[in-house]
Amino acid sequence: KENHRWIWLIEHEHGSETLETPSKKRDHPCPECGKSFLSRSQLKRHQRIHTGEKLYLCPECGKSFNLQSTLQSHLRTHTEEKPYTCAECGKAFREGSNLRRHERIHTGEKPYQCSDCGKSFNQLGSLQTHQRIHTGEKPFHCLQCGRKFTRQNDLQQHQLLHSGEKPYQCPNCGKRFTRHNHLQKHLLVHTGEKPTACSDCGKAFTDSTALKRHQLTHTGEKPYHCSDCGKNFNQLSILRIHQRIHTGEKPYHCPVCGIRFRHSNSLKRHKCIKIEEEPWETVVIK
Repeated sequence: KENHRWIWLIEHEHGSETLETPSKKRDHPCPECGKSFLSRSQLKRHQRIHTGEKLYLCPECGKSFNLQSTLQSHLRTHTEEKPYTCAECGKAFREGSNLRRHERIHTGEKPYQCSDCGKSFNQLGSLQTHQRIHTGEKPFHCLQCGRKFTRQNDLQQHQLLHSGEKPYQCPNCGKRFTRHNHLQKHLLVHTGEKPTACSDCGKAFTDSTALKRHQLTHTGEKPYHCSDCGKNFNQLSILRIHQRIHTGEKPYHCPVCGIRFRHSNSLKRHKCIKIEEEPWETVVIK
């Protein structure tokens, strides 16, 4: 009776909408982080984040998950099922969230704005990566040489310098590259195509980056500044190589004798011959 009377009074005083208020109250707080939930079941699901409990096991690969919905999404990687299709271009996706992100390419929607400079992005991850420019944060670091990066992709590309791996191969001549865009530029060598030309001297280039680099020779501009010694450079790559003098970084090493070099050309010039009879000795020829 007490409960019925209390509900009636609330409804009478504040209107029928308030009748739903008790059921919407988030009165199930997490003792670990304080976040509150509508129901005990939602709280229990959330607590698996803290406990690390993963109840849902993939029968295909044995990987486990803390949510059934996450397992269902994962199962599509085995079946290759892509139930979410873009109405504009027909591209299919495994997740509805991935489709919604993709659709912003067509709509031009950029809902994530940087509070520092006002630049907008169509993905939250892109905004978070961009904000590291302002904060100076570089969370991804190379275990080999200690160099830090703002993006994981940049670290992965950098690590290829140490491993020597070149996953991108030219189908025409077999030459291999560490980056896909380097392969694309190289392919123009075979076609002879040079789509960009210098307006000052008419020299043609295979890509716009090479053209911009070349144009600095006409202007004399050196926009890349070394913060350690004040020296200026007309190419970012040359500045980065120069900065190794200050940092002591030597990313290129000989797999035979272990000698390290600042420049890839120095490593190429270096020749190291192992003595067959005495494998613990090496002869270094510079």
